Amino acid sequence: MAHPPSVSTPPDDGVTIVNTGCCHDCGGRCVLKAHVKDGRILRIESDTGAEPQIRACARGRAYRQRQYSPERLRYPLRRVGERGQGRFERIGWDEALDTVADQLKRVKATYGNSAILFLPGAGNQGMLHGPTAPGMMLQAFGGFTRYWGIPSYEGALFASMATYGTIRTGHSRDDLLNSKLILMWGWNPANTVWDPETSLAVAKARENGARIVAVDPRFTDSVATFAHQWIPIRPGTDAAMLIAMAHVIISEGLLDKAFIEKYTVGFDAYRDYVLGNSDGVAKTPGWAAPITKVPADTIADLARAYAACKPGALIAGWGPARTAIGEQYSRTANVLCAMTGNIGIPGGYPAGFMRAYSSRETGHLMKKDPAQQVDKSKGIPSANPVENGALPRPDSLYRLSGGTNATSARIHQSRIWDAVLRGRAGGYPADLKMAYIVASNCLNQYPNANRGAEALRALEFVVVHEQFLTPTARFADIVLPVNTFMERSDIAPPWLGSPYFLYLNKAVDTLPETKSDLEICRELAPRLGVPADFYTLSDEEILRLFTSRRKDVTDFESLRRDGVLKIRLPEPIVAFREQIADPANHPFPTLSGKIEIACDHLAEMNNPRVPAVPQYLGHPEHFDAPLAQQYPLQLLTTHSKVRTHSTLERVPWLQALEDHGLWIHPRDARERGIENGDPIEIFNDRGRVRTTARVTERIMPGVVNLCQGAWYTPDETGVDTGACANTLTRDEPSPGGAFPMNSALVQVVRADGSQRKEVK
Repeated sequence: MAHPPSVSTPPDDGVTIVNTGCCHDCGGRCVLKAHVKDGRILRIESDTGAEPQIRACARGRAYRQRQYSPERLRYPLRRVGERGQGRFERIGWDEALDTVADQLKRVKATYGNSAILFLPGAGNQGMLHGPTAPGMMLQAFGGFTRYWGIPSYEGALFASMATYGTIRTGHSRDDLLNSKLILMWGWNPANTVWDPETSLAVAKARENGARIVAVDPRFTDSVATFAHQWIPIRPGTDAAMLIAMAHVIISEGLLDKAFIEKYTVGFDAYRDYVLGNSDGVAKTPGWAAPITKVPADTIADLARAYAACKPGALIAGWGPARTAIGEQYSRTANVLCAMTGNIGIPGGYPAGFMRAYSSRETGHLMKKDPAQQVDKSKGIPSANPVENGALPRPDSLYRLSGGTNATSARIHQSRIWDAVLRGRAGGYPADLKMAYIVASNCLNQYPNANRGAEALRALEFVVVHEQFLTPTARFADIVLPVNTFMERSDIAPPWLGSPYFLYLNKAVDTLPETKSDLEICRELAPRLGVPADFYTLSDEEILRLFTSRRKDVTDFESLRRDGVLKIRLPEPIVAFREQIADPANHPFPTLSGKIEIACDHLAEMNNPRVPAVPQYLGHPEHFDAPLAQQYPLQLLTTHSKVRTHSTLERVPWLQALEDHGLWIHPRDARERGIENGDPIEIFNDRGRVRTTARVTERIMPGVVNLCQGAWYTPDETGVDTGACANTLTRDEPSPGGAFPMNSALVQVVRADGSQRKEVK
């Protein structure tokens, strides 16, 4: 049998090598080569081609164990027990789809389309498969209610839009070789990847003589691998340190005055805040030291080094922005980049949202008609009938193009569970009655998991597309089994910075009773009376249609054959190069046309929690809040190097690399009678989880870390034995939309209860 051009067949052993890729939401999107024999994957390797190599991490290389896991869903399921018990019976596809269609039509007829809650997720990041087809289907059915805000980056996105008017603020990784100083602020690319070229680029930059400083509460793998200096900082106080650095730069005359005058607006107002002219408090390193736990001399030295070692790259990771007032951290980082003139030049970096080259934000590369100007104050147009014409949210940057959709018809993702339980009576735009969940383990990944379980129980109907019986799927009425990216073809765009595309060639046949999300919609749409034009196209025809709209994908056949298209650029991507070189003809896409250190759009909100100039602000679960007397430890919920959020949980090879447990400093452990390896419980008013203590000096005192993504598994007493970090996290968003995943106060005790009475 002849093989398609996407594979090669060595004659000696009959193994077919299929060029495909990994497209989960890990921060990568990497080349995979599946070695297939007799219809089964034997092993997986990564990119062995020309540089830059888009090489997979352990997660992608271990995918064979996930592909052939005995826990994969293999046929449709119908709930037979109480919702959440995980008791199901096997049913056929026709019965499953008939049930889903009947429930959708019932809810629409009884309550209207706004009662249908669509919860798409990041479990698949391809162009074709995942939430795209179900969203189009539900939109054609009359619409749905959905969320706004993404946990990973909403604070950074808001700050980027307010400061620069865009989220395309990144440089390609090869530009790091032009940097003299790299500040890795809350950034751990050794684990989170942040573009497959990142680790190699940082290593080369260090070899090239760049000094690398890491600011982070944890001594991460990235700190250990790359940094010359580690500066531990108390979580949630990053803005205070950045503001104190600004004080040094201003008071010592180190700022780039010419840059400030030519390219920015509002610096005087920020200077007044930093120097204390506006509130009587000078934001000196001495002021910041007791807040941040970073010595004043360390803050001052770093400020001087950043101002002097130009070009310098301040890479402000998203983790510190994933806090209760996270957008203020991101704004202060953006402003510090502007104060030193490190924007629009090779080797510099503007911080911000940090997209460089991504299909989702490269409108300049799309073949389309000029955008129609719309008066958003009169309602925001939308293809979703439920949203069409809704007024913008008053706390949104609705006058700017791009970023988060500003419609008031959406609900912030962290408030979804509250919205389900309270509806319009609670101030939300809809009374929600059913949930349609695709590529999302939302119960696990949204904050306040116990509240989520309560909300899912309250719904009238829940349907979930899934590959495994996740904590979310256990709450479904109908579970529709979905195939993996090894069993279908798709195209994956780059995640952040590098210019490339992956073609995920189908490597093996689909399990007999599993389908792709698109195939499910092909069969469900006729049952709903939805026009089937889109669904009549084949997968390849749709992928060709997608790529035909792009200027940078010129050879579909070679992309499919090779599994990857590496786009060669004449020079590194440098954000705002044109704006700095020719501001008259290339203004910043802000309302003023300049970098907005003071943002009038924010001032219009008239909200002291969203100030026009960035500030250091506290919140109810900050280190110095009254609640800290009861719960004295600050919880971080960082990313694991063995999971992609909650995907790839329970893969044996990955479990062997890193056990799930709580990082706790020896001093904090000693005060609680805890030793390394002890069973412990972590708790606050939202819940209690049980896990194992990892006593280590790699985390600063007063701070504990429980990686997010472990599966929510409450026992009969309500204790989460799976140790899902979101059992403990807050579900109250920051005013700018930042998620408070790293702003939770907790207490820790031995699991045997021997310390519960003594520790309060």
